[in-house]
Amino acid sequence: MTTALSTAIRPRPVEDPALRLFVLHHAGGSHVIYTHWVTHFPADWDICLLEAPGRGPLSALPAHEDCAGLAAFLLDGVQTLLDAPIALFGHSMGALVAYEMTRQLIERGQEQPVWLGISSCEDPFTEQPPFGGELPLHLMTSTGLRDALAAMGGLPTAILEDDTIWQLYEPRLRADFKLVETWRPRPADRSRIPVPCSLFGGESDHVVTRDQLLAWNQGMDHPLGEHFFPGAHFYFDQQAPLIAAQITEEIDTAAPGLAGW
Repeated sequence: MTTALSTAIRPRPVEDPALRLFVLHHAGGSHVIYTHWVTHFPADWDICLLEAPGRGPLSALPAHEDCAGLAAFLLDGVQTLLDAPIALFGHSMGALVAYEMTRQLIERGQEQPVWLGISSCEDPFTEQPPFGGELPLHLMTSTGLRDALAAMGGLPTAILEDDTIWQLYEPRLRADFKLVETWRPRPADRSRIPVPCSLFGGESDHVVTRDQLLAWNQGMDHPLGEHFFPGAHFYFDQQAPLIAAQITEEIDTAAPGLAGW
């Protein structure tokens, strides 16, 4: 079941839920990576896996290259699902988009989320010089991008090694990385996160370091906790029950009573 714009995939639809949890995927990814998470959450939660254009049911649409635009697109697509308390969890690019969605809900005057979960994403509050000292991923040569992604992990080997498959995925990957690498923070007074927020990361993540993740705390009004798990950037591989349990605990802390089973 999906929304009219097919931005939310709901493997286990729950009508009149205690909570709707929106889960956002990483750059180059899709909702598929989270489908096996759903059964590990409370039965009265409606788990909504958000899908960015350029993949899955939205594969006919061009991938967004602008974070604010993608956040607005996703919000417009789930308006009919905002009739219950909501929470958001995003990994890497998904975390940045979840943050942008939270800010846009506040700026639109709509009900804000009860909780925001940030996973393996560099903080958006520190102003970075454009592209820093290294060539950004979205501007790398095809070979350079493939090598960088191989080192990062998270993509099936077939995508990186098969030229035909790579040609299909490369435009989406470049668009996603451009979205992340060209995003710039709002003015300080419009950047803060006024909702309870928790951080998640891998203990051996070399893509987003512990310090880069913890820097999110400087922009939070209600930090709840920091949780590091064995593994690198895609630490949640093979750990879905553990991660889902921690997310459930964090939301129960932020909004007691929503984590009934």
